[in-house]
Amino acid sequence: MSRPTLLHEGWTLRALPGPQVPSEIAGVEVPATVPGCVHTDLLAAGLIPDPYLDDNENRLTWIGRTDWVYRTTFHHEPGGDDRVDLACAGLDTVATVTLNGVEVGRTENQHRSYRFDVRSLLRPGDNTLAVRFDSPYRYAEAHRDRLGDRPNAYPEPFHFIRKTACNFGWDWGPTVVTAGIWQQIGLHAWSAARLATVRPLVTVDGGVGRVELHVEVERARDEPLTVHATVAGVASEVTVPAGERAAVLTLTVDDPALWWPVGYGEQPLHDLDVTLRAADGRDLDTASRRIGFRSVRLDTTPDAHGTPFTLHVNDVPIFVKGVNWIPDDAFPNRVTRARLAQRFDQALGANVNLLRIWGGGRYESDDFYELADEAGLLVQQDFLFACAAYPEEEPFRTEVEAEAREQVTRLAGHPSLVLWTGNNENIWGWHDWDWQEPLAGRTWGRGYYLELLPATVGELDPTVPYWPGSPWSGSDDIHPNDPAHGTMHIWDVWNDDDYTKYREYVPRFVAEFGYQAPPAYATLRRSISDEPLAHDSPGMAHHQKAADGDRKLQRGLDAHLPPPADFDDWHYYTQLNQARAIQLGVEHFRSHRPVCTGTIVWQLNDCWPVTSWAAVDGDGRRKPLWYALRRAYADRLLTVQPRDGGLALVAVNETGRAWTAPATVTRLTLAGEPRAKTSVDLDVPAYSSVVLPLPAELARPDEARRELLVAEAGDTAERALWFFAEDRDVEWPAADWDATVEPADGGRRVRVTARTVLRDLTLFPDRLEPAAQVDRALVTLLPGESATFTVHASGPLDADALTRRPVLRCVNDVL
Repeated sequence: MSRPTLLHEGWTLRALPGPQVPSEIAGVEVPATVPGCVHTDLLAAGLIPDPYLDDNENRLTWIGRTDWVYRTTFHHEPGGDDRVDLACAGLDTVATVTLNGVEVGRTENQHRSYRFDVRSLLRPGDNTLAVRFDSPYRYAEAHRDRLGDRPNAYPEPFHFIRKTACNFGWDWGPTVVTAGIWQQIGLHAWSAARLATVRPLVTVDGGVGRVELHVEVERARDEPLTVHATVAGVASEVTVPAGERAAVLTLTVDDPALWWPVGYGEQPLHDLDVTLRAADGRDLDTASRRIGFRSVRLDTTPDAHGTPFTLHVNDVPIFVKGVNWIPDDAFPNRVTRARLAQRFDQALGANVNLLRIWGGGRYESDDFYELADEAGLLVQQDFLFACAAYPEEEPFRTEVEAEAREQVTRLAGHPSLVLWTGNNENIWGWHDWDWQEPLAGRTWGRGYYLELLPATVGELDPTVPYWPGSPWSGSDDIHPNDPAHGTMHIWDVWNDDDYTKYREYVPRFVAEFGYQAPPAYATLRRSISDEPLAHDSPGMAHHQKAADGDRKLQRGLDAHLPPPADFDDWHYYTQLNQARAIQLGVEHFRSHRPVCTGTIVWQLNDCWPVTSWAAVDGDGRRKPLWYALRRAYADRLLTVQPRDGGLALVAVNETGRAWTAPATVTRLTLAGEPRAKTSVDLDVPAYSSVVLPLPAELARPDEARRELLVAEAGDTAERALWFFAEDRDVEWPAADWDATVEPADGGRRVRVTARTVLRDLTLFPDRLEPAAQVDRALVTLLPGESATFTVHASGPLDADALTRRPVLRCVNDVL
């Protein structure tokens, strides 16, 4: 049998000489963690400050302009194997690998693996392995100068190197240009032959599951081989004749239990075991993984509204309730399986059913996909191109093809993977971002998105749909961001307009839209040392990467909320505005089901502490947006929407059962006095919505600044509210409430009873203990109503502080 041996111990790291290297680091050798990267090793050695704190990032840019050497010594005893390979799962990025002083290979792509035959170079006893990483900047800038510059969204050369683009900074991310052995490295000893690739193509048709298993072998001897595979109690075997290197097996499973997205059914997974055997029956190599039986297709058949974009899983159309995913840390060795599981729990808790892996990050890990398979979370994986014109000349075309072939092969068979996307915003950029004149006919990536990548997916995994870009209309003849065709991104709202403009769009599928807010208060206090903390203090300004970000936040506040009196007000109001913006957008888009078949909010997560569009901040804390998403993405949604000059009650049912319930809509004063009321019987078929126009006496208030609508359907859905005026204009009474605090298992229960209306009541327990969390937020109470907040904390909490500002807030507590 083949024998893999990890080489993760005993590594050291040192900078090669250069004028940019600080004197305290020049000539110093420090312990290195593998897998890992230069930044985390220097941080662990106490040689650099934490790049995530204050503006330390600015003092560490020299790291990306420095050459680095990793070195280890390991013991080896020859075992008589035909081959011993040095297997490098991931090197970041421009690397030269030497063993015992002899160069064995060079790399220039973070997004693929490498394997080098080193048997002849290994010595009995101690061996020295070194990996030199050249400056990513020097490499990228050399290719830029050779090929001619191309436009991009940021003044960095990330599109001239096959490396995580957002390492070079983004409008939510730090500039921390990494280097290092970022994935596993080790020796792989084998004889006769090994399994080079195992690619299962899983389909379901007419109740029959089929695994078409494509196997490639690498040989050290020219002899017949046998490939044996089992799945779900079914076995198949095929002979690979001498001299041949590929085989296909078919395993047919009758009436398999189907894998479904979360909310649509269960997620049964089956072990697929593959064994490679020699002619004498010896086991040479094995591979195992789990697969799920499901079919997926993308419906883009033109209709009366344009071109739809509807994912079907097992022939059931899925309304996508999605979020965009960025790398969860700029330093990927810190993203453990447990950390991913926590993010997935947060996504599921917000009723999300799809994660789109954005094209400026990485092809996500096996852990990521295995967890998605288990949870029923659908995954859209972008190929790694974002916000730039990418060169198609060599060496890039060859590298792009190699990484695409490797990654499509690696991810084939994961039931969670339902869409490959060619790029993020690059086709749109070519059309609208003034690229064409500076490009002057030079390549920009079109050949990748419309030729190379679709051909690769079509050849290697035709079971998963491919879409050339996000956004993309489906045709060169239609603008790529046309809302009536395919997918679109909506960024004019954040950049230029009020968030109520979302209601002007009825997209077929909106793949990006978002609104900013700062992270949780505890996250700010951990990462920023400003005293006093202010929205424009130096640390806050550094952790706001978006162009004119603070001005755009202020524009949103001015349109909707009273002027903040202090930083606490500003922090609460900006987080509230973010939550409201996205809730309004999602509810509007869902109310137009089935013309609109999905929304993917920008974004779920952050990679560091920053003011951004995320629902979960860089320290893993849930912002109010998370709670708003949980409501807006609920399986059963009750919402009041403008329709045809009036108002309508819209009920959206994203379950497999009809939703029948009595509902009421009442126009009330802020004091809770009814002015008008209507009753309706909801009857919403499975996976559909109904629109019920409201009578004029409900839609037209007597006093807009003193009234609201309340729509209720018992306990079958969360109630919906409609205010006739913006908070800044509402005649709010001064907030008044009674509150009690009781011990609860692992924390406190805070019960608030309203004496007056309380608008968007939210509790921020992290202000008292950084680890504290609360189960609900953004609760509006009418006079006499009560709400209970359960706070989980690891230590005691001040009961009095839990019931007053700035911990307990509502819109009208400052008036």
